[in-house]
Parts: sequence; structure tokens; C-alpha cells
Amino acid sequence: MKHIVMAAGLCGAAFLALTPEVSLAQASSYTPTTVWNFTEIRTLPGQDENYLDWLAGNWKKIQELGKKEGLIVSYHVFRVNAQRRGEADLVLAIELKDYTNTAQQAAFQKKVEAMLAGDAHKLDTQQGERKAMREILSSTEMQELQLK
Repeated sequence: MKHIVMAAGLCGAAFLALTPEVSLAQASSYTPTTVWNFTEIRTLPGQDENYLDWLAGNWKKIQELGKKEGLIVSYHVFRVNAQRRGEADLVLAIELKDYTNTAQQAAFQKKVEAMLAGDAHKLDTQQGERKAMREILSSTEMQELQLK
């Protein structure tokens, strides 16, 4: 029977021998899966429909491109019911296949620019224009854990 030997511990040369029947995955009660980004949005007075139009347009196109490229698993727009003062009225949720590195982000940005027929400066200007429609309250990234 073959043994897999790996270093263990923070100092010294402690070793742990594992047989092929035992894997590190069995040592945990969960498996890390997809990565989620949640953005809490508060639309400004009188801008709800304008912002939702933008989401249904370019934002959706960008998410669909991400799905086509294999980066995005799913995306969702949630309306918050009975929000309290200062809370978001929309939550944007994007489920990613995995974390993306800088090179992947740059390559995807180039594809977005080509798709939307703009460059980074034009898209930046358009993002500034959306400030008149909404306020970003928070953005959170999480990794989903599948319990065993």
C-alpha cells in the first residue's frame, strides 16, 4: 500500500502519513463551493425604474457574458421587502464558479468593453452617471460551504 506523506505542524519536521483511503476532504464537515458577491443598493428617489432598466440592459448583458465565459454560475436581483430607514431596497447577487485572478479580471473587462462598444474611460463615465440613480451601501464576497 502506498503512503502519501505531507508536512504537518508549524515547526519542526512532524510528518503525517496518510493511506490512499484517507483524504483531507474527509477530515472536514464541509466542501468549499462557489463564490458569491452581494451588493446592497439603495435607489435614489424617483430613480427606481431607471436603475432597474439599466440592470435589465447592460448589467444583464455583462452577467450573461460572464456565464458564457464560464466565470458566472448565476445572478439575481432581489427586492428587499419592508426595508427600514437607511437599508437597501435592492440586493444584487452574483454566483461565481471560483475566485478570479487579476489576469482573468482584465481579460473579462476587455470583453465587456468590446461588447458594450466602449473603453474603460467611457464605462467609467457611465458608472458615474448611475450615481444619480443609486447608492451602493455595501458589497460582500462569500464562499458557499456545502455541508457533508
